[in-house]
Amino acid sequence: MQLDLVCMSWRSESIWIEFIAFILFFGSLGFLLVGTSSYLGRNLISLFPSQEIVFFPQGIVMSFCGIAGLFISSYLWCTIFWNVGSGYDRFDRKEGIVCIFRWGFPGKNRRIFLRFLMKDIQSIRIEVKEGIYARRILYMEIRGQGAVPLTRTDENLTPREIEQKAAELAYFLHVPVEVF
Repeated sequence: MQLDLVCMSWRSESIWIEFIAFILFFGSLGFLLVGTSSYLGRNLISLFPSQEIVFFPQGIVMSFCGIAGLFISSYLWCTIFWNVGSGYDRFDRKEGIVCIFRWGFPGKNRRIFLRFLMKDIQSIRIEVKEGIYARRILYMEIRGQGAVPLTRTDENLTPREIEQKAAELAYFLHVPVEVF
């Protein structure tokens, strides 16, 4: 018997991320152009006359914010393009193994592949942090290895959804569920 958790189908959520990266890119580009036009004394964007924005301090601050925003939007576009964080979890009772695969950033560790024996799994742990930035993360406690996260960082599960996932996985693996 085998249980495949393909919890990385995030296409609907990525539309919002792509939209935010798009807005961030063009907003940052606008800030950089306004800051540059205040330095040059010419209008690079017709909406803001360069005489109204003094290069020091407004133009410098706008240029800095534009450059920072371009770096952040470039990072977001790279994570979208390279599909960073996607992958799968495979639990195979017949072979007694658990395989966790994730895509990382390009380079030496682009493919992240973890393999554990099922008998080394001690428990399934749910970590809940409520507040403005609520987080609900599902972990798998491995004997001698520590905790391995099973949910994505951008996956915002309801308490019921994470409890259901934890219960199904704990039942399949015959291990207890811990809540922190």
